[in-house]
Amino acid sequence: MNTKSAESGFPFVSVLTIVFIVLKLTGTIGWSWWWVLSPLWISLLAAIAIGVIAVVGYVIFAIVFARKRKARRTRY
Repeated sequence: MNTKSAESGFPFVSVLTIVFIVLKLTGTIGWSWWWVLSPLWISLLAAIAIGVIAVVGYVIFAIVFARKRKARRTRY
C-alpha cells in the first residue's frame, strides 16, 4: 500500500516569509517589518475574507430556503 503524504515540504507562504526575513536580516532589502511579514497577514486577511463570504452565503441560502419552505407549507 502506498502511503505518500499529500503535502511535502513547507507551504508557499511560509517559505516566502522565511526568505523575506533572511533578506531583511542580511540587509539585502530595506523594507519595514510590516512588509517583510506581509505574506502572513495577507494570507490571514484572505482566509478571513473567504470565511466572511462563506458565512454570508450560508445565511442568504438559509433565508431563501426558509422562505421557500414556508411558501410550500402555506400552499397546501
